[in-house]
Amino acid sequence: MNRHHWWRDAVIYQVYVRSFLDSTGDGVGDLAGVRAGLPYLKKLGVDGIWLSPFYPSPQADHGYDVADYRDVDPVFGDLAEFDLLMAAARRLGIKVLLDIVPNHCSSEHPWFREALAAGPGSPARARFHFADGRGPDGGEPPNNWHAMFGGPAWTRITEPDGRPGQWYLHMFTPEQPDWNWRDPEIPAEFEHVLRFWLDRGVDGFRIDVAAGLYKHPDLPDSDDPEADARTRDSVNPLAWNQPEVHEVWRSWRSICEEYAGRDGRERLLVGEVSVPTAREHALYVRPDELHQAFFFDLLGAPWDADSFRKVISEAMQDIAGTGSTVTWVLNNHDQVRTVTRYGEPATEGSGLGAARARAAALLMLALPGAAYIYQGEELGLPEVVDLPDDVLTDPIFRRTGSRARIRDGCRVPLPWSGQASPFGFTSGAEGAKPWLPQPEYFAEYATDRALADTRSFWHLYRDGLQLRSSLPQLGEGTLHWRDAPPGVLAFTRGDGLVCAVNFGTAGAPAPVPGTPLLSSGPCPPGVLPGATAAWWLNEI
Repeated sequence: MNRHHWWRDAVIYQVYVRSFLDSTGDGVGDLAGVRAGLPYLKKLGVDGIWLSPFYPSPQADHGYDVADYRDVDPVFGDLAEFDLLMAAARRLGIKVLLDIVPNHCSSEHPWFREALAAGPGSPARARFHFADGRGPDGGEPPNNWHAMFGGPAWTRITEPDGRPGQWYLHMFTPEQPDWNWRDPEIPAEFEHVLRFWLDRGVDGFRIDVAAGLYKHPDLPDSDDPEADARTRDSVNPLAWNQPEVHEVWRSWRSICEEYAGRDGRERLLVGEVSVPTAREHALYVRPDELHQAFFFDLLGAPWDADSFRKVISEAMQDIAGTGSTVTWVLNNHDQVRTVTRYGEPATEGSGLGAARARAAALLMLALPGAAYIYQGEELGLPEVVDLPDDVLTDPIFRRTGSRARIRDGCRVPLPWSGQASPFGFTSGAEGAKPWLPQPEYFAEYATDRALADTRSFWHLYRDGLQLRSSLPQLGEGTLHWRDAPPGVLAFTRGDGLVCAVNFGTAGAPAPVPGTPLLSSGPCPPGVLPGATAAWWLNEI
């Protein structure tokens, strides 16, 4: 692989820090726990890690409400521990990406507290979206937008003199006021933030809500004000995907290029870009903007050969056509895990869901471009669907009272060893409890058990990653579709590697004679069983 452009075909492991490994015994994962887990990740074979936010935060949205962008929350450690983590990762050859949150901050951020105290029309309020309300007494929100996590996107404040006052915009929760990127202080501040962490050696940033930042300058009413809340996606065209946002990514790209010019080490910008089409997605990864942007269409595709072929083809045409590579993802901290998502019914340990998840993993690792793995994906963890209401922490549940599409179930702390909770996750005294309860069946998915079983998800991922790094046909490049039976997807990589997936339930003829190089399940010669993927070396 071309390691000068290491990011183009890299496999990055997402570490949700509070659920990875707890070193202090308080039931919450931390940076020292991440450092302790690095040898495990090296053995798995990933190129780098992406760390979820660990900055000082009231944790209203588990760190995506940032109160200080240049420090570590004591729950997770301190800057000295961060530096130790960076040094350990560097020794192992593991890249480190940080999660940066530029669309909004915490209501406890000093600049927002300053804005509340400063009054209407002040420079402090210009850093955010403050506006007078509508109606004779200003008692109605400035527009009809709804927040992604439910309820109005505006909250009214009490002014310093005690009177009901202006409203401020928050596209997620009231604890997460949106920055006003039209104010010049905001882009200047985030440039300082990037440089602070780049100077500490990080290899790049995952950018939260990368299609956000700018709102329509007039803040007009929306024709479909509840669209974001209904879809749980950034679809309001007045609040997301404004054209000015591309200037931010050009500026950030130039900063990364500046640092690369100093030492020859490329820094990566990967965006969480949620836009309607692959063609719009491609605008974010033009040569002078983001290096990568997550392609969520594969994650959202139904388990169907035609659907997968369509989204893969669109991505290869529109995104790879920019000169970037596609950034594939099947799981993350906001989505139902594939084992459950693909299962029928969606319950833990569904055999069909697990078989499909294994096949999808092998398909993803065979696609040209980069891939991101969410922690526990390599263990085949299912979604925890039966957490009691009194332990749920997702602000979506707090704001709506609904369990629909809440995210706690994919964030339950990892099982590392043993037969009972905390499964080696926390080093605390007997009886120490993880911040979210682990179900008893997690014993079946513990890391020590997965490493000992050569048939496990872990070995499928490890073997796939090893082959991906050793075969010139995999990684960067193009693909060519092959003829295949109905319900089967097959493509060739390079001049000799074939990947095929049977999306059906009956056996189909294998697209290449002989024994597969790697298979997601039992694969007899000449047959590709249902919900199975396999790689063949095609001798031509």
